[in-house]
Amino acid sequence: MGRLHIDLFVTLDGVAQAPGGPEEDTSGGFPFGGWQAPLPDDMVGREVTAGIEGMDGLLLGRRTYDIFAAYWPQHADTIGRRLNAVPKYVASRGTPELTWDRSTLLGPDLAAEVRALRDRHESTHVIGSVDLVQTLLAERLFDVLTLWVHPIVLGQGKKVFPDGVRASGLRLLEPPAVGSHGVVQLRYAPTGEDPATGDMTVDG
Repeated sequence: MGRLHIDLFVTLDGVAQAPGGPEEDTSGGFPFGGWQAPLPDDMVGREVTAGIEGMDGLLLGRRTYDIFAAYWPQHADTIGRRLNAVPKYVASRGTPELTWDRSTLLGPDLAAEVRALRDRHESTHVIGSVDLVQTLLAERLFDVLTLWVHPIVLGQGKKVFPDGVRASGLRLLEPPAVGSHGVVQLRYAPTGEDPATGDMTVDG
């Protein structure tokens, strides 16, 4: 069975909304769209490119799909060639027009669709798509969560783990990687268990 990867750019306070541009997602009056642009990092570039080169399926939410579909078909660099070539799957409650080649709208049963993607592909990636990601995290429908934590605090915006999110345990898959501009890569897998509690009382 293949694995479903979630790839997110986040801030120190956990915000993942609209890292790529001012108009990416202005919902809630978010004023910091494009916050990642002033924080380029070579490590992030290498890791993102490696992940895209290794994927054989791409799963996106509707908003991110529209952004990608408007941009990548016109670009034939290393990333563009791979994104254009792989099958694309869109999770949406609506009936969007899917103009990007090799795009498919998923059905309403997300859990069943994710199981089918794991059977069909070795490495399916979810890029951005924070609303979709929150659903996948809540339902534990993922295998690898990669966070690129940027040295910035925004104080508002959609968070990866908002208040009220389902409690879940994670385990670190590899030591953190630190980029030249202070970005930290954290790569986790779900434990499938709820967090444990304990007593921090020190004897003596």
